[in-house]
Amino acid sequence: MSVNPHSFFENVAVEVPDPATCTHLTGADHVASLSAALGSLNGQLDVLDDWGRLLAGVLTGQSRGRLLAAGNGGSAAQAQHLTAELVGRYRADRPPFSAICLTAETSSLTAIANDYPADELFARQVEAHGRPGDVLILLSTSGRSPNAVAAARRARECGITTLAMTGPAPNPLAAVADDAVCIDSPWTATVQECHLVALHLVCAAFDAAVLAEPSRVPTGPTLGAAR
Repeated sequence: MSVNPHSFFENVAVEVPDPATCTHLTGADHVASLSAALGSLNGQLDVLDDWGRLLAGVLTGQSRGRLLAAGNGGSAAQAQHLTAELVGRYRADRPPFSAICLTAETSSLTAIANDYPADELFARQVEAHGRPGDVLILLSTSGRSPNAVAAARRARECGITTLAMTGPAPNPLAAVADDAVCIDSPWTATVQECHLVALHLVCAAFDAAVLAEPSRVPTGPTLGAAR
């Protein structure tokens, strides 16, 4: 049986507990929350495809731009997951691309936190590593993390395109970013789970653009050695 992916979550009535009245989700509640949130992601698939193509254009362009990524807590781990997919690979074998996770630079993080205001944690790294035309992806389940908002503003000053993955809109990070994918769920864990799906969809769109015929990039020494 074939299923239209754009209608899979349509007309699905799901009752999700509100954090204001419930502090614990049962397994069934958690799955219901995720199903409802994936419905909001389903309506933003075209945006994620656009992000993948944008990244492909920047990272394979003549200037060989780079991706910067950052987030706090669980979102920090997801930012690192994204950069690993680009430096390594997602599914298909292809050349590596420049991607830096700002939350993984522990010496820089501790030095900045020691010497500057907390809001500078990512913004200073964006200014250091980013170049005009590069892309910054910021993840925040609330969309209100001050250091993420500051990084987006610094990126704008530096001519860097900012893409944000957040929780429900409106929120400050989505407002200052060049584009945003916002997950409509009040539950942090659910938002993070949808962000991971969204990141994989960006990677899939990136690979599709990079590996389209004719290929945008030549086969590098890493690929040659692997074969």
